[in-house]
Amino acid sequence: MDLGIAGRTAIVCASSRGLGRACATALAREGARVVMNGRTPESIEPVARTIAEETGADIVAVAGNLDDAGLRAELVAAAGGQVDILVNNNGGPPLRDFRQVDEAAMLAGLQANMIAPVDLVQRVIDGMVERRFGRIVNITSASVKMPLPMLDLSSGARAGLTGFLGGVARQVAGANVTINFLLPGAFDTDRLSGSMERESAARGVDKAQLADERRKSIPAGRFGTPEEFGTVCAFLCSAQAGYITGQSLLIDGGTYPGIV
Repeated sequence: MDLGIAGRTAIVCASSRGLGRACATALAREGARVVMNGRTPESIEPVARTIAEETGADIVAVAGNLDDAGLRAELVAAAGGQVDILVNNNGGPPLRDFRQVDEAAMLAGLQANMIAPVDLVQRVIDGMVERRFGRIVNITSASVKMPLPMLDLSSGARAGLTGFLGGVARQVAGANVTINFLLPGAFDTDRLSGSMERESAARGVDKAQLADERRKSIPAGRFGTPEEFGTVCAFLCSAQAGYITGQSLLIDGGTYPGIV
């Protein structure tokens, strides 16, 4: 299927690895021009070159921390001021018991996972409305639907983002601008590997055994791949997805037990 986004310009935040990188790659394969972001030049520039060589797409690398408003302005400027697709993504706060989450930690979590993405939406959405095309995809977490202990701050900030932009989505739908949310479950990424390493050390359980336990808890019987996540993201950014907006799409292999 031709997704109809060749020649469109996309910003994909936190895209040096994992799910962000997969989204950037999928959009580049569809012919989009992609502005990628990582914390340092060393983390993002080699990845941008690799994707450009693989896909033939125009890839721009912008290094910096998404918590910095100047960096967010730089991302929009690197896109030439005309952003057709925005994929909001950022790492979550560290796992910790809610009793250990002080005010500074809460503010930092909100900055990274709610305030920064809202700011980027504010920077690009009027241009999308004017041109009558826009696709905004926010990568949040399955914990928005099924909050988990130790992820309280992440769940709260991302749920706040969902509530904030859920109302905005209805305001701009008539201009062919969509806002949706992708909620990943357990995907085979560095983040998942790192969390299992910490859990295996804390429990005194072999990491391979722990990974096997996690897979068996997922009805699909496996972890997701970043590539399949990126493909779903690209579809939500497509011309054909204009009637899908304000939705939170779980991609978790059936782990969430509910129907709504």
